[in-house]
Amino acid sequence: MRLLPLALGVPQRGSPRHLPYCSSAPLLLLLLGGCLGVSGAAAGSRRPNVVLLLADDQDEVLGGMTPLKKTKALIGGMGMTFSSAYVPSALCCPSRASILTGKYPHNHHVVNNTLEGNCSSKSWQKIQEPDTFPAILRSVCGYQTFFAGKYLNEYGAPDAGGLAHVPLGWSYWYALEKNSKYYNYTLSINGKARKHGENYSVDYLTDVLANVSLDFLDYKSNSEPFFMMISTPAPHSPWTAAPQYQNTFQNVFAPRNKNFNIHGTNKHWLIRQAKTPMTNSSIRFLDNAFRKRWQTLLSVDDLVEKLVKRLEFSRELNDTYIFYTSDNGYHTGQFSLPIDKRQLYEFDIKVPLLVRGPGIKPNQTSKLLVANIDLGPTILDIAGYNLNKTQMDGMSFLPILKGASNLTWRSDVLVEYQGEGRNVTDPTCPSLSPGVSQCFPDCVCEDAYNNTYACVRTMSEMWNLQYCEFDDQEVFVEVYNLTADPHQINNIAKSIDPELLGKMNYRLMMLQSCSGPTCRTPGIFDPGYRFDPRLMFNNHGSVRTRRFSKHL
Repeated sequence: MRLLPLALGVPQRGSPRHLPYCSSAPLLLLLLGGCLGVSGAAAGSRRPNVVLLLADDQDEVLGGMTPLKKTKALIGGMGMTFSSAYVPSALCCPSRASILTGKYPHNHHVVNNTLEGNCSSKSWQKIQEPDTFPAILRSVCGYQTFFAGKYLNEYGAPDAGGLAHVPLGWSYWYALEKNSKYYNYTLSINGKARKHGENYSVDYLTDVLANVSLDFLDYKSNSEPFFMMISTPAPHSPWTAAPQYQNTFQNVFAPRNKNFNIHGTNKHWLIRQAKTPMTNSSIRFLDNAFRKRWQTLLSVDDLVEKLVKRLEFSRELNDTYIFYTSDNGYHTGQFSLPIDKRQLYEFDIKVPLLVRGPGIKPNQTSKLLVANIDLGPTILDIAGYNLNKTQMDGMSFLPILKGASNLTWRSDVLVEYQGEGRNVTDPTCPSLSPGVSQCFPDCVCEDAYNNTYACVRTMSEMWNLQYCEFDDQEVFVEVYNLTADPHQINNIAKSIDPELLGKMNYRLMMLQSCSGPTCRTPGIFDPGYRFDPRLMFNNHGSVRTRRFSKHL
């Protein structure tokens, strides 16, 4: 197929190489100092290209990277792997919004996967989309920008502009309507709907994304740098593998680690309601899901290989940064919850992150604490943009990639989530409390309206902690020492040093009300930490800084 750029009201001339946005405006902004080139680059040298590959629901803790042998070799082996990469919300739409904006959920206001939760709503389109990092790359830095795959879960909804809506910042737009599918889906191609069926050779979405990405590399302009974001459906449900991979991993089962199929003692009520031991049918279901998730990832591995080979063939690989990550983790049987995400534990909030590119030494591993709110600032830093001009909460980790020594870095990140559900009792599960959702046939529910929490995830030389508070009637608190308890089995909230508990509580309230630079203030284990009670107050002056509001 032939890939066309967005017209933006300008008549097309000739091939897609004639990009209408490549006018004097970006050049003028460059001359004014909008994007001055990546740190250390020679004056006047072309800025690097960037590719961001985003998987859907791929865990890191339970072996989610195991099937991706080529990806690990071509990106991680040729660059840096981050062993402590986290998402600020363990759910697709809030996490993707954080990637695009560089902001925590309490600042971009996407709280769940619904339009009411601001997922691809008109409010999101008006307030947040103009300030996403791709919009800055295109309008200020003169990058060609290409998107293919899943955008936000409610993208294409009729009440939010339908498939005709193309977010600001994209030269080429090839977006999936709503949530992940592999067949029988509709795409918005620069605002025009195109339906696909179930013929593997022309419709399998992961392969379609690979092909259109290669088309972009063939048709793009060679005079400007490019940014590509490729967002695969894998390994999200319905876990439909390509035909050639449907018989792989037949002897693979979900990991039986220490928190598999055990009761969540001393945890939030939603975890305590899970039935232990799980039913045989639930275990068969989750094992099958685990296997199929891995099968779908094999096509992603093929996509990565094709992309790297094409960049190498066009002699652009050495000038291109490639990022690989996921929007959230996943669980399969931990604490007797069959399958889902949305929880505060490592298996749901920790994700893979691999990066290769100019100036990054091969086979590097970083233990420094990074989050997906850092992706936007890092990519803008690569483009030479002045990060002080943004309102992003994240930090550029480009210095880490370049091997900077004596680097001052954060010791904590915020994790926050607002549960989905209605404050009514599920008629199929009358014994459960009101407000549950995402329930399995045996009445084990994965979410609830008051599964609403905020956490501080802290890492330092001495401490590896997580402190969480729930916004519910119990005002429940969970604290874990992951050095002694990596599987988060023992909640130590009632036995930890009260002074440390108080500091974690203060730090949580500060982060929940932070914005921009205040999100990057030193954590409680940093030498520069100073408790400032003024940071506990939001703009309205209320002491309690939770910004969650129940959508019942």
